[in-house]
Amino acid sequence: MAIIDIKLPKYITKALRLPENNPRRQQIKVLKKLLRKARFTQFGQKYKFDEILMSKHAGKKFQEIVPVYNYNSIYKEWWHKTLEGKPDICWPGKIKYYALSSGTSEAASKYIPVTNDLLNGNKIVMIKQLLSLRGYENIPVKSIGKGWLTLGGSTELQKNAGYYAGDLSGITQKKAPFWFQPFYKPGKKIAKEKDWQLKLEEIVRKAPEWDIGFIIGVPAWIQMLLEMIIEKYQLKNIHEIWPNLAFFVHGGVSFEPYKRGFEKLLGKPINYIETYLSSEGFLAYQNRQNAKGMRLVTSEHIFMEFIPFNEKNFDSEGEITTNPETLMIHEVEEGKDYALMISTSAGTWRYLIGDTIRFVDKERSEIIITGRTKHFLSLVGEHLSVENMNKAIKLVGEEFNISIPEFTVAGVPYQSFFAHHWYIACNDKIDADTLALKIDEHLKVLNDDYAVERKSALKEIFLTILTEDKFMQFMKLKGKIGGQHKFPRVLKGKMLEDWHLFLNDELK
Repeated sequence: MAIIDIKLPKYITKALRLPENNPRRQQIKVLKKLLRKARFTQFGQKYKFDEILMSKHAGKKFQEIVPVYNYNSIYKEWWHKTLEGKPDICWPGKIKYYALSSGTSEAASKYIPVTNDLLNGNKIVMIKQLLSLRGYENIPVKSIGKGWLTLGGSTELQKNAGYYAGDLSGITQKKAPFWFQPFYKPGKKIAKEKDWQLKLEEIVRKAPEWDIGFIIGVPAWIQMLLEMIIEKYQLKNIHEIWPNLAFFVHGGVSFEPYKRGFEKLLGKPINYIETYLSSEGFLAYQNRQNAKGMRLVTSEHIFMEFIPFNEKNFDSEGEITTNPETLMIHEVEEGKDYALMISTSAGTWRYLIGDTIRFVDKERSEIIITGRTKHFLSLVGEHLSVENMNKAIKLVGEEFNISIPEFTVAGVPYQSFFAHHWYIACNDKIDADTLALKIDEHLKVLNDDYAVERKSALKEIFLTILTEDKFMQFMKLKGKIGGQHKFPRVLKGKMLEDWHLFLNDELK
């Protein structure tokens, strides 16, 4: 039975019949719904939600009255109260669940509020994404009703005084509808396992018993799992054990650096579906085959604003400046990078999520993720983005027919000027100097600012080739092993110091 034939709960089917309006109207409708629900909370009272609702221009009034927050500021002023068990702080009632998120650089865990309203909105978006598969050409319908293997963090939640905390996948699984359970792999017992290596080994052991149609997860860890299964059972490719595997749902990082190595593990082509699901909410998904980007979720449970990612709004460390320029969805332009700010049905208000995005099709509200506000290199004005890096890595991979599953870059002093030091994971034979030269050449074409600075203060490009295992060992050392963690594309500060110490210890 195909999953899209299942009778869905009324609240979902009702939401799926929402009329298609323009994104501006959809977003204002979402904002007003959020404001009405939260107007009697402490946050809503302080920032005059009733007054905003009565305004003819609710969006602009909202921007005028409510300040911009990042995690530290909203936690210090508001969210710490919810962890103490106080109700009606930023959202009605008590917060009973928190998604633990550490991002790619911070060591301490962030406690992101998760409510039933947020989870219901996420479920509706998930169903809409499933239904969008009907528009794909030559879709293997039988694969949709097969097993769904989700490789994430432990679903075991920490029980604290009055609330649960853990990986979002654990909260989602705890709240998952009954009709989803038959499809869910690796099953509750294995999913709860906190030891990452044991979890992988259990999945490998059970692999022959499953008929998998979907795989969901971060590319690096999924690739590692498939390699383990192929090696364990002496297979030529993963389709020998899972012949109905037809979809890979991925997100969190660009898939391009992984694609070449990933496809070596397949026996036939599969569909790649990109999603943008963060701890704060389901933000976007690829809703049509061969789309240039993902469609933002504009009509459900998240109100979005966009801050031009430039020197006026962000300093050299990626910190937001005072009174940044903020735009609504109808004010954005294609081809420009924006820092994404969200307000959600979990009491997340004007919250800077940390990602940068770019509209590739404004009419369809389709975006790509271009990086992080703090994960870019601009030592001397080169403005090197993660998107530039991903493209350069993809191009050299194709040029030399090599797989580069991981990489990171650091800005370092050199003589009286500066240099970039690349660390590349590659198990294929390639000369480091040649690779550095080609990456440099591609970046000069991709980024005019970079090309200018390479003639000035950015004097040199260094490159070190490591095994993929070295990157994974460092992640394990930092306690960031698991399906939700990604290796940072740019290393700065304490993380860079720890990386240097790790590599020095490895050489001893």
